[in-house]
Amino acid sequence: MNKSIQTHLEIIKRGCHELLVEKELETKLVSDHPLRIKAGFDPTAPDLHLGHAVLLNKLRQLQDMGHHILFLIGDFTGMIGDPSGKNATRPPLTREQVAKNAESYTTQVFKILKPEQTEIVFNSTWMNEFNAADLIKLAATHTVARMLERDDFDKRYRNNQAIAIHEFLYPLIQGYDSVALKADLELGGTDQKFNLLMGRELQKHFQQPQQCILTMPLLEGLDGVNKMSKSLNNYVGITESPKEIFGKLMSVSDELMWRYIELLSFVSIDTLQKWRQEVEAGRNPRDIKVTFAQEIVARFHSQQDAEEALIDFETRFKRGAIPDDIPEITIQSNGNALPLSQLLKQAGLTSSTSEAMRMIGQSAVKINGEKVEDKATKIPCGETIVIQVGKRKFAKVNISA
Repeated sequence: MNKSIQTHLEIIKRGCHELLVEKELETKLVSDHPLRIKAGFDPTAPDLHLGHAVLLNKLRQLQDMGHHILFLIGDFTGMIGDPSGKNATRPPLTREQVAKNAESYTTQVFKILKPEQTEIVFNSTWMNEFNAADLIKLAATHTVARMLERDDFDKRYRNNQAIAIHEFLYPLIQGYDSVALKADLELGGTDQKFNLLMGRELQKHFQQPQQCILTMPLLEGLDGVNKMSKSLNNYVGITESPKEIFGKLMSVSDELMWRYIELLSFVSIDTLQKWRQEVEAGRNPRDIKVTFAQEIVARFHSQQDAEEALIDFETRFKRGAIPDDIPEITIQSNGNALPLSQLLKQAGLTSSTSEAMRMIGQSAVKINGEKVEDKATKIPCGETIVIQVGKRKFAKVNISA
């Protein structure tokens, strides 16, 4: 194999879950024209986080190799609703919601992608030209039995849960997008494999060269367990402040740090291997984490912001200082003392009272700088206290009658 092609394949496969079919992609890379690389995004949420950046980073690496990115905003499919990974129908978006979220995407993705090598496309461009007969012909290319091979459909069918007919159209339309765009390679999360394979099959049906498929893992959130998600409050948003991004990344466990670096950093494979060896030899993993956190802050803000975020972090946490800009919250108590666990939840310092109890049990809660370990602690009405949860979360709380 050509050494340059081998190097490109190593970069492409770094951190990926699966590459189908490697030999086909190798043949495509040997050709002297830039590959048309497709990645689809349904505009279901207006804000991007580092979970999305896993896929965007891979697209950027492919751009650096000279390839052309087709950033597909599924404004048409967004009004159907993709049930991937769900056990129930996902509510479709209105055209107004789709348009608003799509605009937010286009303003954020260029924090990672190169505009000159990125083509923003909308699948309504060709799907709006479809008539009923066209859609029926597309639906005729696959059977219900084939659709039920998709894991989420199969589970719902076996559990007697409803599957609407229109949901079968989603993978067909996503697959047809590859036909319309003549994609050479499509990227997606592991939960999208069925839909990505549909693109290959439809390209074959329409007598086109079949696209290769690269699936990327779903990034764990800050809790190290669940997929990164805003709804679980375990995310790092790419539009968050430099200090917030830096602090959140520094809170990642030493073990999870390596996964974040592999999937999100642009450091070379050799550098990553060197860092691992140094840590095994006794280097403090915190040093690596600082370098990584600064890289991410600089990417989404600036190098100066990254330096200031480090200084702020050292001031706040290494020296035990309480930040000057902590939020001030007033909570009504109806004249009664409030359980600390309930107070933490109401102040937004934990997502639930059960998490609050867990944090208290782990000695991760301080009131006015003093650790609290009694889960039954109550705060009297009329008190004003500074609460700290973990290393990063602070709030000045007024308990009002």
